[in-house]
Amino acid sequence: MILYPTIELQNGHCVSLHRGRIEEPEIWHVDPLAKAKEFARLGAEWIHVTDLDAVKGLNTNRELVLKIIQGAGVPVQLGGGFRSRGRIEDWFDKGASRIVLGTLAVQEPAMVKDIVKRHPGKVALTVDIWKGKVLVDGWRTSSAYTAEAFIEAYAGTPFAAFIITDVDADAEGTEASLSHFATLAKIAKVPVIASGAVRSIDDVARLKYASHISGALVGRALFNKSIDLAAALEVARGDVGEVAAFI
Repeated sequence: MILYPTIELQNGHCVSLHRGRIEEPEIWHVDPLAKAKEFARLGAEWIHVTDLDAVKGLNTNRELVLKIIQGAGVPVQLGGGFRSRGRIEDWFDKGASRIVLGTLAVQEPAMVKDIVKRHPGKVALTVDIWKGKVLVDGWRTSSAYTAEAFIEAYAGTPFAAFIITDVDADAEGTEASLSHFATLAKIAKVPVIASGAVRSIDDVARLKYASHISGALVGRALFNKSIDLAAALEVARGDVGEVAAFI
């Protein structure tokens, strides 16, 4: 299983959000580029970056994101505010290894399918779920899609991965949410990356042994030091023995 150390950027700072509330960030007083290099030095194969200002249509972090892409030393999976074909192509040209789409995939499915076919294996689809519905616009709006219907609507589209977030789990963290990831992963025909489910090494171990889950985003737990990245990577890659069964 691949762990994706996650950097969320707002006004040039590394932050964490509670249930996606952009107006209430938890700010980490670290240098984002230095942190990205640290993650790579510790053995991360990928880094996930979310530009929260771009979600609001701002370019505040543009130069910083470019520095991370050019200087981290590992591939960068980039999300946040991709609402047009031009912006997607621009960031591919700037070196992003993978682009993450969410809202655009709900609003313009035909366009997204065409983009993915032009860049097979380089686009991930984020599926953010709250009360059974897919959220858009930075978790601020509920769509008409259920998670299952949304995934099935893109059957056959060559995404690199589906990034699935259970928003309730992001706030609370439950065994049931891990089971939910595994259930949705069975529907998907591409790799599934779990988001919002890792708070401890035990969570990494549980996800590792969940059927069809190929990766996990890890953010806040790395910044508040609940998880040591080197140890988590060892668990994700190695044989960690038996773990608790899913509900």
